[in-house]
Amino acid sequence: MKIIVCIKQVPDTKGGVKFNPDGTLDRTSMLAIMNPDDKAGLEAALRLKDEYGAEVTVLTMGLPKAADALREALAMGADKAILVTDRVLGGADTWATSTTIAGAIRNLEYDLIITGRQAIDGDTAQVGPQIAEHLGIPVISYAQDIKIEGDKVVVQRQYDDRYHVLEAQMPCLITALSELNEPRYMTPGGIFDACKAEVITWGRKDLVDVDDSNLGLAGSPTKIAKASDKVRKGAGEKVVPESPEDAVSYIVGKLDEKHII
Repeated sequence: MKIIVCIKQVPDTKGGVKFNPDGTLDRTSMLAIMNPDDKAGLEAALRLKDEYGAEVTVLTMGLPKAADALREALAMGADKAILVTDRVLGGADTWATSTTIAGAIRNLEYDLIITGRQAIDGDTAQVGPQIAEHLGIPVISYAQDIKIEGDKVVVQRQYDDRYHVLEAQMPCLITALSELNEPRYMTPGGIFDACKAEVITWGRKDLVDVDDSNLGLAGSPTKIAKASDKVRKGAGEKVVPESPEDAVSYIVGKLDEKHII
């Protein structure tokens, strides 16, 4: 079995975010981590590797420093790492990003593609399903459990307070929730090997069946009208109740007014 895991290096929001004048994230000036949902997807792939002997390839699109996230994946146990990077790919929205990644995946053999549900820097949950659409394969999103039965994958798909059990013929794509599992740590030996391992680098010329008009900022139909790193909040309403009973009555009244209770 061959598994491709799409990961993304995202800003560590605990350290704050910064924007370029055109509204895109200034990724070069921020600390970065592997996207949490993607890390859960990687752990799912590694568990399938442990059980079935699968080959796991991690792939990302981003700046050259995104190779750090790929090496982290290698240190966790992935077999191969591919970085797709090129100046013409910068500023891509979800459509241009999924077009790029699908163009890279067409170079590879795969039975299963796993992506995170969404990235913490965009929260769109669009890229995974769009990749599947570009490749013409089925997709199961919001996976909270994954099992393999022959040439099919059986997935518990999270849905409100319950879950659906869905089955799909491979090849297919699954988007993983961060709640899917607890990702393993890198091992000392894995870190040592990852530092020596080759990260394959692809650019625009390596993308298959992709038109330039669908790449990068110029090929992104989504335009950012305004971006801000801080949201100003009002002072709020200050109330000084005369007794605990008055405080409870006031709070309950407000909850009822907003239809919370």
